[in-house]
Amino acid sequence: MTQRMTDEEYRSFLLDTARTAILATVRADGRPHVAPIWFDLDGDILIFTTGESTVKARNMRRDPRVSLCIDEDEPPFHFVLIEGTAALTADDPDLLYWAKRLGGRYMGPHRAEEYGRRNAVKGELLVRVTPQKTLAYKNISD
Repeated sequence: MTQRMTDEEYRSFLLDTARTAILATVRADGRPHVAPIWFDLDGDILIFTTGESTVKARNMRRDPRVSLCIDEDEPPFHFVLIEGTAALTADDPDLLYWAKRLGGRYMGPHRAEEYGRRNAVKGELLVRVTPQKTLAYKNISD
Protein backbone atom coordinates (compact mmCIF):
# COMPACT_ATOMS: atom_id res chain seq x y z
CA MET A 1 0.00 0.00 0.00
CA THR A 2 1.31 3.46 -0.89
CA GLN A 3 2.71 5.23 2.16
CA ARG A 4 4.35 8.56 2.88
CA MET A 5 8.04 8.28 3.63
CA THR A 6 9.25 9.38 7.04
CA ASP A 7 11.89 12.15 7.13
CA GLU A 8 14.54 9.49 7.73
CA GLU A 9 13.30 7.38 4.79
CA TYR A 10 13.17 10.46 2.56
CA ARG A 11 16.77 11.45 3.31
CA SER A 12 17.96 7.86 2.97
CA PHE A 13 16.18 7.51 -0.38
CA LEU A 14 17.85 10.67 -1.71
CA LEU A 15 21.33 9.92 -0.39
CA ASP A 16 21.90 6.15 -0.15
CA THR A 17 21.93 5.59 -3.91
CA ALA A 18 23.17 7.98 -6.59
CA ARG A 19 19.89 8.50 -8.42
CA THR A 20 19.55 11.28 -10.95
CA ALA A 21 16.94 13.93 -10.37
CA ILE A 22 14.76 15.24 -13.16
CA LEU A 23 14.75 19.03 -12.95
CA ALA A 24 11.87 21.04 -14.40
CA THR A 25 12.31 24.75 -15.07
CA VAL A 26 10.11 27.34 -16.78
CA ARG A 27 11.04 28.69 -20.21
CA ALA A 28 10.46 32.37 -21.04
CA ASP A 29 7.33 31.48 -23.01
CA GLY A 30 5.94 29.42 -20.11
CA ARG A 31 6.73 25.98 -21.53
CA PRO A 32 8.44 23.51 -19.22
CA HIS A 33 12.05 22.44 -19.72
CA VAL A 34 13.17 19.15 -18.18
CA ALA A 35 16.72 17.85 -17.71
CA PRO A 36 18.43 15.16 -15.62
CA ILE A 37 20.93 16.33 -13.00
CA TRP A 38 23.35 14.94 -10.45
CA PHE A 39 22.59 16.26 -6.97
CA ASP A 40 23.55 16.10 -3.33
CA LEU A 41 22.10 17.54 -0.13
CA ASP A 42 23.41 20.16 2.26
CA GLY A 43 20.96 19.79 5.12
CA ASP A 44 17.62 20.36 3.42
CA ILE A 45 19.14 22.26 0.48
CA LEU A 46 19.54 20.34 -2.78
CA ILE A 47 22.85 21.15 -4.54
CA PHE A 48 23.90 20.71 -8.17
CA THR A 49 26.04 22.41 -10.81
CA THR A 50 25.27 23.57 -14.31
CA GLY A 51 26.90 25.63 -17.03
CA GLU A 52 25.90 29.28 -17.15
CA SER A 53 24.89 29.00 -20.83
CA THR A 54 22.55 26.01 -20.39
CA VAL A 55 18.82 26.33 -20.92
CA LYS A 56 18.17 25.37 -17.30
CA ALA A 57 20.55 28.06 -16.00
CA ARG A 58 18.93 30.75 -18.17
CA ASN A 59 15.49 29.61 -17.05
CA MET A 60 16.39 29.59 -13.33
CA ARG A 61 18.01 33.02 -13.53
CA ARG A 62 14.83 34.46 -15.00
CA ASP A 63 12.41 32.42 -12.85
CA PRO A 64 13.88 30.57 -9.85
CA ARG A 65 10.90 28.25 -9.40
CA VAL A 66 11.84 24.61 -9.99
CA SER A 67 10.43 21.13 -9.52
CA LEU A 68 12.43 17.94 -9.16
CA CYS A 69 11.45 14.30 -9.32
CA ILE A 70 13.67 11.53 -7.99
CA ASP A 71 12.29 8.02 -8.39
CA GLU A 72 13.04 4.34 -8.00
CA ASP A 73 12.11 2.63 -11.24
CA GLU A 74 11.81 -0.91 -9.88
CA PRO A 75 9.06 -2.43 -7.75
CA PRO A 76 7.76 -1.56 -5.26
CA PHE A 77 8.48 1.94 -6.73
CA HIS A 78 9.19 5.03 -4.62
CA PHE A 79 9.44 8.72 -5.50
CA VAL A 80 10.18 12.15 -4.11
CA LEU A 81 8.84 15.38 -5.62
CA ILE A 82 10.38 18.68 -4.55
CA GLU A 83 9.11 22.14 -5.42
CA GLY A 84 11.38 25.00 -4.51
CA THR A 85 13.41 28.01 -5.52
CA ALA A 86 16.88 27.97 -7.00
CA ALA A 87 19.73 30.33 -6.15
CA LEU A 88 22.60 30.32 -8.68
CA THR A 89 26.08 31.60 -7.93
CA ALA A 90 29.04 32.10 -10.22
CA ASP A 91 32.59 31.88 -8.86
CA ASP A 92 31.22 30.31 -5.68
CA PRO A 93 34.02 29.42 -3.23
CA ASP A 94 32.25 26.10 -2.56
CA LEU A 95 32.03 25.06 -6.23
CA LEU A 96 35.09 22.77 -6.18
CA TYR A 97 33.99 21.13 -2.93
CA TRP A 98 30.53 20.32 -4.31
CA ALA A 99 31.81 19.34 -7.76
CA LYS A 100 34.12 16.80 -6.08
CA ARG A 101 31.29 15.49 -3.90
CA LEU A 102 29.05 15.09 -6.92
CA GLY A 103 31.83 13.42 -8.93
CA GLY A 104 32.51 10.98 -6.11
CA ARG A 105 28.84 10.29 -5.51
CA TYR A 106 28.06 9.44 -9.13
CA MET A 107 31.38 8.20 -10.53
CA GLY A 108 32.95 6.70 -7.41
CA PRO A 109 35.43 8.07 -4.86
CA HIS A 110 38.39 7.24 -7.09
CA ARG A 111 37.12 9.72 -9.71
CA ALA A 112 35.89 12.49 -7.37
CA GLU A 113 38.95 14.70 -7.91
CA GLU A 114 38.87 14.23 -11.69
CA TYR A 115 35.19 15.11 -12.04
CA GLY A 116 35.44 17.87 -9.46
CA ARG A 117 38.24 19.60 -11.36
CA ARG A 118 36.44 19.09 -14.67
CA ASN A 119 33.22 20.67 -13.39
CA ALA A 120 34.57 23.43 -11.12
CA VAL A 121 35.62 25.73 -13.95
CA LYS A 122 34.82 29.25 -15.07
CA GLY A 123 31.31 29.33 -16.46
CA GLU A 124 30.01 26.65 -14.10
CA LEU A 125 27.37 27.67 -11.57
CA LEU A 126 26.59 26.26 -8.15
CA VAL A 127 22.85 25.87 -7.69
CA ARG A 128 21.12 25.60 -4.30
CA VAL A 129 17.45 24.65 -4.27
CA THR A 130 15.49 25.52 -1.16
CA PRO A 131 12.51 23.16 -0.93
CA GLN A 132 9.11 24.72 -0.29
CA LYS A 133 7.01 21.61 -0.77
CA THR A 134 8.08 17.98 -0.66
CA LEU A 135 6.09 14.84 -1.35
CA ALA A 136 7.78 11.50 -0.66
CA TYR A 137 6.00 8.18 -1.19
CA LYS A 138 7.05 4.55 -1.04
CA ASN A 139 5.61 1.21 -2.10
CA ILE A 140 3.54 2.59 -4.97
CA SER A 141 2.90 -0.86 -6.47
CA ASP A 142 1.94 -2.61 -3.23
